[in-house]
Amino acid sequence: MIVMQRRKVRQFFVLGGDGTHKGAMQSFKAMEEISHECAVVGVPKTIDNDITLVDRTFGFDTACTEARKAIDSAYVEATTNANCVGLVKLMGRHCGWIAATATIAARNADICLIPEMNINLPKVMDYIVEVMRKKKYAVIVVAEGCGDTMITSGGGTDAGGNKVLADVGPFLKDAITKHMKSLDIPITIKYIDPTYMIRAVPANAFDSIYCSVLAQMAVHSALAGYTGISVGKVDERYVMLPIHSIVDKGARKVDLKSRVFERLLATTGQPSFA
Repeated sequence: MIVMQRRKVRQFFVLGGDGTHKGAMQSFKAMEEISHECAVVGVPKTIDNDITLVDRTFGFDTACTEARKAIDSAYVEATTNANCVGLVKLMGRHCGWIAATATIAARNADICLIPEMNINLPKVMDYIVEVMRKKKYAVIVVAEGCGDTMITSGGGTDAGGNKVLADVGPFLKDAITKHMKSLDIPITIKYIDPTYMIRAVPANAFDSIYCSVLAQMAVHSALAGYTGISVGKVDERYVMLPIHSIVDKGARKVDLKSRVFERLLATTGQPSFA
């Protein structure tokens, strides 16, 4: 902060998720401590859509659009190969918003597993057997966060301080293969992990406009003298929120009693795996 004071920085814009906003809050308090007049304004950014209060974060819509393409590809593979399972692992370290939303949009997946669910693996295997015997193919979507719920991760952290999750995609692929072989059911698994095809793409029309409006709001807020705030859309209205209102509540997760989850179950037709 001393460097910012020395360089006479008067506006500090921070783009990111929960961790980034915690840093923005620390910067805001540090500015006050050294009596440096500088507007600290945040813009919620995470494709996981896990920031509380705001309707959605920019990038999420684009991520779901690309994730749907991966599910559609898995469906094509599953339906054009004999006794085939199309398995897709999607992003979502702590929540299943991308997996659930893309599955509902695609409308051709038989199973969607998200971190918020209580998952009994034998029940999942039994249902896959049921689907394969009935349809001769299946499409399965799993969120990466299930690598810390279905299986136990090592507990280490990466360079960014995030917990290193066990890779649930290959684990589930091997588990399905072993289970089917034990029952003498022929199976082929087409595994798709489209991580960077989802996150490293140009924004779609919705996100491009949304991001532009948020950027304009952030600048207008700073010029109007506001600080220690983050801009976002709440109940379809663009608003300014105190940064602490975002960082104090933790990640927003898919409510298993919500209409979103009910739509997911209705779309896939899957039972409870608890």
